Amino acid sequence: MSKKELVGHKLARDKLPRKFPTHGLNSDFAEQLGRTIGAFGFLEEVLGKAIFALSATRIYPEDEIEQKLAEWLPTLQRALSDPLQNLIEKYLKELRAHPDNKIANISEFEEDLKSLPPIRNAFCHASWRSLDDNGFTKPYFCNRRGEFWDDPVDVNYLKRVEKATTSLAIEVIDSVTVMGWSFPGSGKAGKAIFK
Repeated sequence: MSKKELVGHKLARDKLPRKFPTHGLNSDFAEQLGRTIGAFGFLEEVLGKAIFALSATRIYPEDEIEQKLAEWLPTLQRALSDPLQNLIEKYLKELRAHPDNKIANISEFEEDLKSLPPIRNAFCHASWRSLDDNGFTKPYFCNRRGEFWDDPVDVNYLKRVEKATTSLAIEVIDSVTVMGWSFPGSGKAGKAIFK
């Protein structure tokens, strides 16, 4: 085929469906998807604040203070921008290292937290296809291992993920407040970490 045989074209923008490219999602689904993704963002914020709180409220040996202080600012900077998986790892490390940790079953808590990043990545990075007649869709998403998302998703699925994510975020907050500290930014009960 020669270049002369190729005829270029562009999409007729005025003929695209209203709300393109998410026109195949009804308002309830689109709203719930946004709320679910918002819950993941909230969890990431809470993890970053918990990392700060747990690292700021530990007592360090006198000979380690300078080193810990030098490491602290980069740790806090990463807590602002790290992906969910890294935040979970750092948070769990700080939680386990804290002498006043009151989480009874960290292994189960860890398992629940670590189940979220693959879902978050799929939901935040997928291309969302039209809903079928029963209100389900399979988001078009492939992870780094070449695995495609295979579970059909409907509004109820999204609601369950949002509820589980929010519940875990609350557990993260509680992991700080049960030690008597005020959760950073809350201005609520407990001792302030910094005055």
